Amino acid sequence: MAELTFTYGTMASGKSTLALQLCWQLREGRSDVALWTFGDRSADGMVTSRIGIEAQAEAVAPDSDVGPHVRRLLDDKVNILVIDEVQFASVAQVDALARLVDDHGVEVHAFGLSADFLLNIFPGSARLFAIADWAHELPLTSSCWCGRRGRCNARVVDGVVARHGDQFFFGDVSKGVVHYQVLCRTHYRLGQLSALDE
Repeated sequence: MAELTFTYGTMASGKSTLALQLCWQLREGRSDVALWTFGDRSADGMVTSRIGIEAQAEAVAPDSDVGPHVRRLLDDKVNILVIDEVQFASVAQVDALARLVDDHGVEVHAFGLSADFLLNIFPGSARLFAIADWAHELPLTSSCWCGRRGRCNARVVDGVVARHGDQFFFGDVSKGVVHYQVLCRTHYRLGQLSALDE
């Protein structure tokens, strides 16, 4: 039976890498596997990993009607759908994914973040926690600079941990004025980005 699976983790924990690996492995033996992204750090239509691997994907805009995308999957006789950046999906889009599983027997593997830079759960992720058949946290988590387990995706703006701003921020922000850094709860709360800040 088809199932809806949500695999989540912090930034840099390997979500996109695992999504790409799963897609590649499945496509080695079959031709009915599709890859979607709800917003990648690269240009539209790609899933990219920080370790340098990438693959073409169908870009689905957050809050858009997924009906045309679903019809294309069904017309192409897709049986397995792998999705990256699913945290950007709306509740309605996640519900459409569940219907794809329940009504059409398409296996859906969704990968994404659980919480944003303010430690609020993304609406799409919250819906997946509520309705997915399985929700798994990646075992490989990022570490804070202090060595503790990183739980918080801090948005850093001009060297300071941001405490307000829009939940959605697309594009490659690994370097520059705006970037993200995984911190433990303590150093997120204190806004300490390195031992030099102590």
